[in-house]
Amino acid sequence: MTRNNRHNTTDGHPMAYAFPDVHGSQGGGIGTYLLHRAKPHLPPWLGWAGTGIAGALGNWRWESSAGAGVGLTLASVALTGATWWAGKSTSQQRRLHSAVTVAAGSAWVTAACIAGPTAGPIDDMFLMGGPVVALSWNVRMMLRHNPEGAANGSSDGGLLEKVGLARAQIGTAKVEPNRVTAPLAVVAGEQTNDDVTKALARIASALDLPASAVRYTPDAGSSRRGELVIVPEDMLAEVVEWEGPSNLGGSIAEPLVIGRYDDGAPLMLWLPGDPDAERNSTHVLVAGGTGSGKGDTALNLLTEVLSRRDVIVWFSDPKAFQDFAPLRPGLDWAAEGGTDTEVMVEAVKAVIPARTRWLGAHGYRQWVPAAAEQQNDPAHSCQTGRACGCAGMPFLVAWFEEAANTLRALGDDAFTGIAQEARSAGISLIVSLQRPSYDQMSTSTRASLPSVIALGCDPRDEGFCLPDTVLDAGAHPGAWGNRRPGYCYTVSPGIPEDRYPSPGRTRRFTLRAVPVMQQLAAWAQHNGATADPITAGAAAGVAGQTYTGRPTDAPSAQPAALRAVHEEDDMQGYASGGLLVDPEDTHIDPDAELPDLEDGDDAPIFGQESGRKPSPDEARELFARALAEFEAAGRMVVGPVDFTDWCDRNNLSRSWVSLRLKEAATDGRLEATNTTGRWRIVPTLAAA
Repeated sequence: MTRNNRHNTTDGHPMAYAFPDVHGSQGGGIGTYLLHRAKPHLPPWLGWAGTGIAGALGNWRWESSAGAGVGLTLASVALTGATWWAGKSTSQQRRLHSAVTVAAGSAWVTAACIAGPTAGPIDDMFLMGGPVVALSWNVRMMLRHNPEGAANGSSDGGLLEKVGLARAQIGTAKVEPNRVTAPLAVVAGEQTNDDVTKALARIASALDLPASAVRYTPDAGSSRRGELVIVPEDMLAEVVEWEGPSNLGGSIAEPLVIGRYDDGAPLMLWLPGDPDAERNSTHVLVAGGTGSGKGDTALNLLTEVLSRRDVIVWFSDPKAFQDFAPLRPGLDWAAEGGTDTEVMVEAVKAVIPARTRWLGAHGYRQWVPAAAEQQNDPAHSCQTGRACGCAGMPFLVAWFEEAANTLRALGDDAFTGIAQEARSAGISLIVSLQRPSYDQMSTSTRASLPSVIALGCDPRDEGFCLPDTVLDAGAHPGAWGNRRPGYCYTVSPGIPEDRYPSPGRTRRFTLRAVPVMQQLAAWAQHNGATADPITAGAAAGVAGQTYTGRPTDAPSAQPAALRAVHEEDDMQGYASGGLLVDPEDTHIDPDAELPDLEDGDDAPIFGQESGRKPSPDEARELFARALAEFEAAGRMVVGPVDFTDWCDRNNLSRSWVSLRLKEAATDGRLEATNTTGRWRIVPTLAAA
């Protein structure tokens, strides 16, 4: 046998060779080929021949019959009307073409039946008009399957007309795996891009797809042109577990892979800027309601950051690192909320000018990976004419998890200054909270967070999470709520704008991921960057002993083991006859009689000013001692309430604490914070 037709690559109708030649092709020649190609075009000509036969038979039956003439005329009108009605679901051109063809054919048959097919011009009309009508259908068929015609006309099959975008034109579509992108232009002067965005839900309904599968990206230079993106299959339905970082040992300037888009492409973002790519450094807002997968999203991003060689992380988590405990050894500074977080916020504010000054002195307009290396290039030197050899400055990520807790304690503008100034200092601020509304976060802070990872939320909160342009393009995180954990939209510099309304999904963290996270933390502990002298010095100048930098030893259970030994020693002492007594109480005789009452013992305790009032010099000395005690304990932000126990312990009244705080601020021992009534202790060496 000859070769099968399935390998034929002719430009004809794609269905013409969909089936094998049932007649056989052992000896196929020119005639067989022409007949095969002519088959799709024969129906109009068969209709023309059938019309002639119907006219001749009708004349034999009803020649010169007035009643037959009336009946045939009514039948002709009815058939034409039925054709017009039946064609309402097709395109306007096809509907009109069909109705004209039926009207012409039925009118000729009526005339031929009554007057005769050869009477007057009837035969000439048949011989000339019939082939013209048949050829018009042949031409229409050829143009419909002409691949070049799709670029000049609409190939939507009437879809746009159904959704209210009649006469809009779709250009040549770009087909990728599970993604179709087509340029779209609406009618000039009658429609705008807003009409397309309003029709997206109807387009998704017509295609039987979820609303998130259809997006529209307007052309920035036109109000009637853009790109329509359709993703026919949701590839995010399958849960993908986290198996490890994407680029262990790479630079923080390289993309961070945190998941995948619905067409299978990797979901990436960048934190530092890139002057060559004209990409700015960024801060990130992670927002999502309860159950939306915000914890897993944060773990995806944090593991990517910790796996890079030239970055340090300061991390605050009021939930005591419930989700992030395996990664804690890899952090340069970890705070569990409260005063520690308050100190961290003040430290970030302090390191911004120090880092900016260092970068400017070394010729860096913004942080780049070269800034993290030892400065051996004379072009980046703080010394004139030679390399300075200064230690490099790694990128700094200041992360505030469950930031609503911090904002309630410090005020809604606690991060405003950091968000506005930190990017030029090689610092990225990451804020994670459930609802970034104006009553939790100031509008100035929200406006200074250019990047956002928006997970499922309440539909009423969509405007707080994503820009209006992204919502208009088809993004709808409110449709997910907490039903699709990990689904998100990502808006960030470096991501193409047409990707903003494309849903993605982060990877799932399970118990199987814990050992890998522990290994990653150990790697960061021994191979990751350490704080440079400028950053560490500025942080210690604010935080004192609270900031120690990342520990260099591997994580161990030594504190718990020590507690176990102490408890065992106590029990052994008790078993051997010893008493569990505080050392300062060992001189008390438990069998001695209580002393008799003395004058003043029956004085009322409540309702009177407690404690004594020391002299001014003694007050200053005692207060300085109290500040030293707080500093030694790592409590670097204090207020009047923090002195309650101290005053009781030293038998002092509390009425003069506020005055002493103001005096200490005047002396440079304290500095005011953004929170009313809270003061930051200036470490002793820095104060001196």
